[in-house]
Amino acid sequence: MNNEKITEDITTTAPAKDAPALVKKIDWTTYIVRVHFSKTSKETLSGKIKRMLKNEIQQM
Repeated sequence: MNNEKITEDITTTAPAKDAPALVKKIDWTTYIVRVHFSKTSKETLSGKIKRMLKNEIQQM
């Protein structure tokens, strides 16, 4: 790995109308990632992970 400096993940609380954010600082760059979940989704998290793994295996 190169000599980049990575700080710990920090979860912040955003205003009520916005989703929470994951803030990651690498060297002099700050990355802010906001997450959201569909209220109409029928797929569970474990189902999605299984589907993604199956797709990844098929590409090998």
